[in-house]
Formats: sequence, structure tokens, C-alpha cells
Amino acid sequence: MSTEHIRNFSIIAHIDHGKSTLADRILELTGTVNERYKKDQFLDDMDIERERGITIKASAVTIGYEYEGKKYMLNLIDTPGHVDFHYEVSRALAACEGALLLVDATQGVEAQTVANSHLAIENDVELIGVINKIDLPAAQPDVVSEEIEHVIGLRKNECFNISAKTGKGVPELLEAIITLLPPPPDRSGERTAAMIFDSHCDDYRGVICYVRVFAGSLTVKRKIRFMGNSRTYIITELGKFTPTMTAVDKLSAGEVGYVIANIHELSDVTIGDTITDDAEPAEKALAGYKPPMQMVFSDFYPGNNTDYSGLRAAFAKLAPNDASFSFIAHNSPALGFGFRCGFLGLLHMEIIQERLEREYDIDVVQTAPTVSYEVLTKSGKVTKIDSPSELPDVTKIAELREPFVRLEIVTTNDSIGEIMKLAESRRCRLLKTDYISSTRVMLEYKAPLAEIVYDFYNILKSVSHGYATMDYEFMGFEASDLVKMDVLVNKVAVDALSIIVHRSTAEIRGRKLIARLRKSIPRHQFEIPLQAAIGSKIIARETVKAFRKDVTAKLYGGDVTRKMKVLKKQKEGKRRMKSIGSVQIPQEAFMSILDSKDSE
Repeated sequence: MSTEHIRNFSIIAHIDHGKSTLADRILELTGTVNERYKKDQFLDDMDIERERGITIKASAVTIGYEYEGKKYMLNLIDTPGHVDFHYEVSRALAACEGALLLVDATQGVEAQTVANSHLAIENDVELIGVINKIDLPAAQPDVVSEEIEHVIGLRKNECFNISAKTGKGVPELLEAIITLLPPPPDRSGERTAAMIFDSHCDDYRGVICYVRVFAGSLTVKRKIRFMGNSRTYIITELGKFTPTMTAVDKLSAGEVGYVIANIHELSDVTIGDTITDDAEPAEKALAGYKPPMQMVFSDFYPGNNTDYSGLRAAFAKLAPNDASFSFIAHNSPALGFGFRCGFLGLLHMEIIQERLEREYDIDVVQTAPTVSYEVLTKSGKVTKIDSPSELPDVTKIAELREPFVRLEIVTTNDSIGEIMKLAESRRCRLLKTDYISSTRVMLEYKAPLAEIVYDFYNILKSVSHGYATMDYEFMGFEASDLVKMDVLVNKVAVDALSIIVHRSTAEIRGRKLIARLRKSIPRHQFEIPLQAAIGSKIIARETVKAFRKDVTAKLYGGDVTRKMKVLKKQKEGKRRMKSIGSVQIPQEAFMSILDSKDSE
């Protein structure tokens, strides 16, 4: 097919603005999915995506469409909307020439809408503004179109008003995809260059690479080379997602499909790598992608009814289908053998934990999530650490740097005061304020990632009555006055409970943390001292009282020394037990250190 009749496009939007529903209507109106197999969120394969109502992995589908007597090939990539999966959106946009920017007619332009539009502009992608959910009583398409013009720069009279749920306006949008979005350039005569924008591992067929052919063509039984690692393979199968995997003999320039070439390990495939012909390779590789930057780290240890080998096997199966997730073996004196895991964000971490429990029946003990830091030693060496336990001795540290992000918050005017107060308490610095309409404003902050990564979004929703949205983008590492706060349980430091905090808030956080820990750790047969310390200085202490049996109940009458003797014997037993007893620390204790609320 001529490239003039091909359109490659994505649907990008803030979370819950209707991307997957619009994809369903497009598949339905073009007859790509028949009535028998039709279902909501058709392109969302995982059960967890359907239950949560979110898209986690970008999905590709090839659609046949006839317009003015000509047949067109539409390659649609449905993308996630949550900030944690921003990387999936960037990969999808790199494989497209156009995108539909979807905005909810009742919510207007949100933080992720702005972030995704900037991402599209950076990738030189043509945008079509689409206002969805116009069938709802609270819809304000005219107001929202003005917001789009003011914030994004798309003309308000060029936006399309649709209802993805009812299908209203979708046929006109399909025509606009043909007439307004550019076709891919015709590079069929050049040497083969195809970019891998996603991949997953199949138990029976090996690694399946999702590709966009930019130049030349791919054919079955051709010998190909991966330009990143110079490995060569023979193509055993080519195909397109229609939406099921359908084999074809050839993928031409401008087309999207999949490649199977007897690749056994997903580690052999790099997302963003270029596939070329081994006999006549391309002169240079395609631009590709920046590697995903993991923002959140947590330790996973085997829980009840789970052993270390079972957890390792589950991770080994999960990792091949998620390029953004990493794990390495780790050992803790308090919790034994486990793994240090890296994630794009907290939602990504929740998804991995839930998949472990549901798909592999694995029970885990998880430590509190942390961010990565940079350490400049006095010898001039810069190292990155993912856990407080990796921090070198304080006498060797010249500078401790923490990650900062550009934080964008979109909210209504009546919540500005409370949000500014919240941001100030988290050490955020206001960069600019932009009124996107008469009732809504966008605040831009420079914020330390450690202060916003855990519960900031939940509190933000609470103080704004559910109207505020946020998005953040990594800026870099900067030096801060940080200290490592150790937590001692029964006078033994538990590295999994240690945290890195700003010196100005260390004492207050230490007192609150220890107070919450006292409620989380159950009483034992002996007294348990809980302490927060910075170096050798104890800054907070609480005590978990011991269970105490009434050993004098059976003593009646006689001299008081009889009771004193029995009580002294009990006290001596408690002292011996305290010196040799081990404290059982529940999962709630590890998560309690993240709670920002004041202890009751």
C-alpha cells in the first residue's frame, strides 16, 4: 500500500478522559471488531487494567478504513494516561505522525493533558484537539475549547466535539484523521530501518517485537541485524495487530506490525533499537529513546508461605514484559534475603505487587518506597544510591544531592491558598502561575521528589475537593541539607526502616515516626525500646510495653517478701528474654513511616 494511504496516530489524554472508550468506538465503526468479540476496553489485555479502568501498556492495532472510495490503513496506538506511564506515551508518539489530544468536556485541560501535548510537540507530531463526553449534563465544550487554545495553542474552532460512549461525532473524527493528519514519508527505496517501540515475551514463540518501519521493508526469512548489539536473526514471522495477531509476508515503509525471529531472551532486545537488513544495513540507527528513569525504589522480601526462590522465579517472569521494572538481589539483617526493585512511580509499584499476588500467588513483605540520591564523596567521586542503607559514612560525604522535579498543578481558584500551603510544607518553590480560564489556574513548582512521591497527590485531592490534578517531570539532582535517620528496634538498627530526611524536619519526623511505629509493632513478652537516631544522637524514643502475667495472683497471705521474690524472678526472666528475643516487625510498620499525618 502506498504511504499516502497510511495514517499512524496515537490517542493521548489525561487519565480517565476516555482514550480506551474512543479506541473501542473506532474499532466498532470501522468493523475491525465484530459484534461477537466486542467488549469494553478492548485493547486493554490485562485483567488488572479492566478492573482499575486504566491503561498500563500501550496497545497497537491496524484498522482498515474506506474514505471517498479509497482504502486507508490506520495504525492506532492507545496510550496510558497516568504520570507513572509517561514513558509508554513517549514511545508511542515516536512511532506516529499524528495524535488525537483528548480532553474531557466536564473536566477541561488537566496537568497530564499539558504534559502529553508538550511531548507530542517535542516529537514533531501533528495534533487534533478532541473534546469528549459532550453527552454529559455538566459538559462545557465551549469553555474547554478556549482552555485548549490558551494552554495548548490549538485553535478552538478546529476542535472536534464527540461522545466516545455514544459514538456521536466519531465518524467525522475518522474523516479528520484522513484529511488532517500527515501520511508517513515515502522511504520505500531506502535501506531498511525499523524501530522497536515495544516487545513482550511469549512462552512458545519467544520475543515478539512491536515495530514501526521507517524505511525500506521487512520480509519473512530475511536475515536482519539489531544495530544496538549487532546480533543477527532470521525473521520467522511478520504480522499486524488487526487486533488479533495476523501474519503477513511483508511490512513496508510507514507500516506498524510485529516481528518474530527466534529471539529467546527479552534482554537481547532493546526498546528503541533499530532493525536493519544484515546484507545492506542502514548507514545509521534511528534516534530511538532515552532509557526509562526509575524514580521509586522498594525492597521486596518473601512473606508468609513464600520462599526466596519462588519470589525470584516470579520476578524473572514479570521483568521480561516490563522494560521499566528492574530488580537485583539484596540482603537485610532484619528481613533476610530479598530484592531491591526499581519502579517508574507508586502506581507502577502497586501494579507489580498486585500482579505478584494474583498471577503467581506470591506473598511479599515490602519496605517503604524511597527515591534515589546522588552522593559526592570527599575524594570527588559521584555515586547514585537507591536506599539509605547504601549511604557511606558521614565523614566521607562532601555533598548529598536529591532529585528535583518540575511539578505542574491544575486547580480551581478557590483551592489555591490550601495548595500553596501544602506545597510550602513540602519544600516546593513556586516558579509561575498561569490562569487557563476565569475559574482555573495552573501552578508550576520546583519540588523535591521525595516530598511528593508518596501521599502528596492524595492530600492534594483532599484539599482541592477532588478538582486538582498534577504532573511532574524530572529536572535533575541538587545538593540539599539531608541526613540519614536510623530507627533502632530493641537497640538494633533496622536498615529497612531507615530514611533520608531534610535536617530541618528530622526531629519532628522522628518523633511522629516512632509514635506510629509503637502502634504498629505488637506487644511481646518483653519490653521493646524504639528509638530514632541521627548518627549517635537519639532524637526520639517510645517503648512498647511487655505482656505481664500476674504471677502474684496465687499468693495470698504471708509476708510481702514472698511477692517481691516472685516479681524479681519475673523481672529477671523478662531481662534475659529481651537480650535474646527477636522482635516480629509487621508489614504495617514498614509502611507507617510514610504516613504524613500527625500521630494521635
